[in-house]
This record gives sequence, structure tokens and C-alpha cells, in this order.
Amino acid sequence: MAKSNILSPIFYNTLQGVLNFQRGFQPQDTDIILASFPKSGTTWLKALTVALLERLKNRSSNDHHLLLSDNPHGIVPFFEIDMYNESLSPDLVNFSSFPRLFSTHMPLHAMHETLKESPCKIVYVCSCRDVKVMLISLWFFGCAIHKIELDKNLLGSMFKSFCSGTVYYYGPFWEHLLSYWRESLENPNHVLFMRYEEMKAKPRDQIKRLADFLDCPFTKEEEEKGSVDEILNFCSLRNLSSLEVNKTQKTNNVDHKNYFRKGEVGDWKNYLTPEMESKIDMVIQEKLQGSGLKF
Repeated sequence: MAKSNILSPIFYNTLQGVLNFQRGFQPQDTDIILASFPKSGTTWLKALTVALLERLKNRSSNDHHLLLSDNPHGIVPFFEIDMYNESLSPDLVNFSSFPRLFSTHMPLHAMHETLKESPCKIVYVCSCRDVKVMLISLWFFGCAIHKIELDKNLLGSMFKSFCSGTVYYYGPFWEHLLSYWRESLENPNHVLFMRYEEMKAKPRDQIKRLADFLDCPFTKEEEEKGSVDEILNFCSLRNLSSLEVNKTQKTNNVDHKNYFRKGEVGDWKNYLTPEMESKIDMVIQEKLQGSGLKF
């Protein structure tokens, strides 16, 4: 196992999953797809989206909430990791509800031919200004699932691979990012581009923006009753990590607890050298030049 591919055993047969998805998936107009580069706020986005849709069921409390019985990754499966990695025609019987909710780490261009005629909703979350914390999260996650000590040599190897665009299966981070960014500008009703940093800084504004995009906006009555804050509190990483289901259970043989780390903007400063910081900033600035995407 190459050091920079420390996550490869977890996502076995991912490339085959991408190919099977491209050949076999039939989108429905009402589908919702949550997209991200690995470790860019995926768990939080999944939890928030599930909670937004759950509230439409008019439940009076969180006693039977889906997030109390399963991890966000168990509720919202990945196309290429959970569903299509072994089959062209996976059983979608569990997705008969409206709307169907899926997730992916694929760049948008890998899904374009499959989805180009579909008006389904795609929500993309990324860590823009703090792309460095994403790298640290990948490092922590890889070491945790392999039950090894944090290794600075491994971090150095992952850093070099990230800067060269080979750290992961899904292509260079900047190409991944730009595929969704450009489509969000060209077709804002199809793709919503969300920044993790903005979700952290202004969570109420961002969850309302998400709800509007998914055609389930908060009513004035809900806002007055505190529904926005209730969902944000319930879906906070602190609360989710404290739930019994996330302390003791697994998805894809990964302990749920490993999906929750600090999630703090700027945490990378504790692990990357000033030289590494400067190098990543230079690479990202060069690759995104002219895109209109500002950090």
C-alpha cells in the first residue's frame, strides 16, 4: 500500500464503482446528490440534509430521528463506494421514498453524461480557504482506520501527492472543485456550491440557503419557533459524535467515531510547516487563476 494511498483499502473497487454508475444509474428528476472531495465537510452536509428532509414528516420530536439510529454515511450512501462498486444494477428498494438521497466523491465531469438531461439537485461542499485542514483530516482519518500512530513522514508523503494532484482516486482537488463551481455559475438551479468555512461562520444563513435550494424552505412560523437552531444544534459535530450510534457502530467496517474530528477552521496550523502552507497556497492560487473563485 503506497503511503499516499492510505485510504485505498476502505474504498476498494472505487474505479469500478464509477464505471458501473456511469453505465447503470437512472436518475429521477427529484433526486438529491450530495457531493464533496473526501474530508471536506461531507458528514455535516449529509446530517443537515437528512434533518431538513426529516422535518417535513411533521414529527413533533427527535425521538425517532433517522440520525439517532444510523450514521449520516449509512443513511446517505456513496454511489461509487456503497452502491455501484460491485454491480451495474444495485437494489434501490430502500430508495423508494421521495426524494431519493445519494452522495458521491466523484467530480462533476465524471457524472455529466449520466445526469446531463436530469434536473436533479446537486449540493457540493468544499473546504476552500482552509483546504489545508482537509489534508490534515485525510491524514487523521487514514491513520485512525488503520489503527496506526500519526506519522509525520506519512503526512509529508500525502502533502507531496496532494500538491501534484495524485493524493486520491478522484483526480486533482482543484479540478474537482472547479467542475462544480463552473456548473453552479452556469446552472444555479442544478448545483449549489457551499463553502465549509461559510457554513461554520454563518450556519443559520447557510442552512436556510440549503433548504431554499432543496425546495423545502423554512416557514416564518418555523423560524419563530426556533426550528433552524434546533436542526443546527442537533446536527452539530459535538452532538452527533456523542450519540450512541456513532460511539459503537460501523459503516463499511469504519468505526463511526472516526468520521468526527475537531472540524475547526485553521486546525492545520498545528501540523503543517510554514513551507508546506506556502506551497499549498501557491499551487491552489495557480490552479484556480482565472476561474473567478475567490478565497
